[in-house]
Amino acid sequence: NPLNPASPIWVARHAATRTAAQNAETHTLSPEEEIIMCIIVSILLLLSIPNVSKVIASVDSKACSALCKVVDSSIAQFKLDYGTTPSSIGDLVNGGYLDSSQTKCSNGAILSIVDGHCVSN
Repeated sequence: NPLNPASPIWVARHAATRTAAQNAETHTLSPEEEIIMCIIVSILLLLSIPNVSKVIASVDSKACSALCKVVDSSIAQFKLDYGTTPSSIGDLVNGGYLDSSQTKCSNGAILSIVDGHCVSN
């Protein structure tokens, strides 16, 4: 009879259940272990955050430099079309050489034209 606790079928079914339950109990973390894990994770986060901000600053700087090269190309095109250097970034935007979103860098630096070249302030 499989419902009889002494039968081999009942013992096999419930032995697996008891083992799984016992394993779940023995694999839980104590409060001290949880605190240690939180401390380790916090330390790892504190170590990685400065690196991420350094990478973001580097990317912003390179993006601004690349945008200045685009503006320099637009200045050259403006010179070819009009025979003179534009006096401001606004001249390039009004002439359709640049979009209004290309007048400042992603890091907030504003682009301007000095001696016929792009400069970020």
